[in-house]
Amino acid sequence: MERGLMVEERLRLYRRSVMAFLTLPGIPRASAQDGRLVPLRWDAPEAAPLLARIRAGGVTLFFRHADTQGEPCDRSFRVGDRAGQRNIAPRGRAQSREIGQRLAELGVRVEEPVLAGPVFRARDTAEEMVGAARVRVTDSLLADDYAAGRLDWVLAEHRRLFFAPVPPGAVRVLVGHRTPAIMVLGDGRVGGRAFPEGGALVLEAPGQLHGIIEFAPVEGGGWHGC
Repeated sequence: MERGLMVEERLRLYRRSVMAFLTLPGIPRASAQDGRLVPLRWDAPEAAPLLARIRAGGVTLFFRHADTQGEPCDRSFRVGDRAGQRNIAPRGRAQSREIGQRLAELGVRVEEPVLAGPVFRARDTAEEMVGAARVRVTDSLLADDYAAGRLDWVLAEHRRLFFAPVPPGAVRVLVGHRTPAIMVLGDGRVGGRAFPEGGALVLEAPGQLHGIIEFAPVEGGGWHGC
């Protein structure tokens, strides 16, 4: 009974979040019906316009944590309990480092600090990507199933960070989780298999979602079995 109530509450919040997103300036009301986005490899010809937009700056990259395939599922749902969480796999750590290297090679001017959620798979991804000294951990990017009674606030914080203005030439980097992004942006755009582990949403104020890019896709990865 309690779990059923939790599911019903999450669905209610999800529907509210989708409607809030669709009323943001610059978001066409039909966007949720346009079909899910397709993640693009950074080096694919069709990704060139998206990559150029990133390199120009003034956008936010919201990364889903790196690859966790083969790792145990979450069990405790407690922040700080690494043993009870689903963690990034060894190849996820390598993927994170490759993302950081690729951003540097492409001349992307990453704003500091990089913001990451406190669940270890998000925090570890950010720290492997740019180094722990350049990362600030924040509950604003908490995973939904770790948020408990703070889910409304967590989703509001995701929405705020997604569309906060970014200084010209800079790129803001956030690292978090897929489900809050779906709750804020809508299943019709970023649900299903649109947003793989290690992928990044490309966002811009006041409410634009330009696309999804993969800087270091893992062969056969991107999705866990939990």
